[in-house]
Amino acid sequence: MLKYMNNLLLPFRSCFSRQASFKWFVVLIVGFMLRSDHLGVTSVIRDLSLNARCYETLTHFFRSSAWLTSLLWQRWLQVVRQHAPLLVIQGRVVLVGDGMKQAKEGRRMPGVKRLHQESENDAKGEYIFGHLFGAIGILVGDSRKWFCLPLFMNLQDGVQTILGWKKSASEVETPSHVVQMIEQGFEAAKIRSSAVAFGSIFLVGSCLGAAEYVPPRFRNPHAPSDQSQIERGRLPTSPCKKAGARYVFCRYREFAV
Repeated sequence: MLKYMNNLLLPFRSCFSRQASFKWFVVLIVGFMLRSDHLGVTSVIRDLSLNARCYETLTHFFRSSAWLTSLLWQRWLQVVRQHAPLLVIQGRVVLVGDGMKQAKEGRRMPGVKRLHQESENDAKGEYIFGHLFGAIGILVGDSRKWFCLPLFMNLQDGVQTILGWKKSASEVETPSHVVQMIEQGFEAAKIRSSAVAFGSIFLVGSCLGAAEYVPPRFRNPHAPSDQSQIERGRLPTSPCKKAGARYVFCRYREFAV
């Protein structure tokens, strides 16, 4: 097990400009895997029996200039492509996109805003205050069972003001939640290095049917005027869920880059 983890984590060394930062990265990854609760950095310290003085060092890691999120993400895609047993349908891997609304008690937390609750449960309020996350994963496994392995997750609403600090006046405002998920899938398909790119993909998600508008940068200039690189339909096979006798067909969009 330790040898396998070493083979997975060692490629991330090139993403860090300092050796110490990489070692703390390994500590955090192992801590996230072994922790028994979800109380942040304190969970890692407690379950790995680290000295309490490590708390400030661990929190500083997330603000360190020794690494970039974009480089870690590209390396993660490469590790997944090399080691994970990917589900391939008609020469395309299957990405799964979904959003999640997490209620928060704090009203002054960054990214917290008033969100509409789509749940059909009458016991839940129509609106909540919380975070809206968007995530993209890839289906891996074998013929017995498939799992969704996360590739990317971020806050996709309520952070326009924060992101605006880095934007110029000529830049467009932050796109919608659905468009951001399409962009993440597209980036996974067309990432620069051919050793990392997944190529043509199926992007599955119940919310993707709401994206009637296809951004021009996703359109195929060589395709007929009524077609684009993103299309809607049903998967050729059915990795979709079955509840009793009722099948749930997931909408998908196809990327061909």
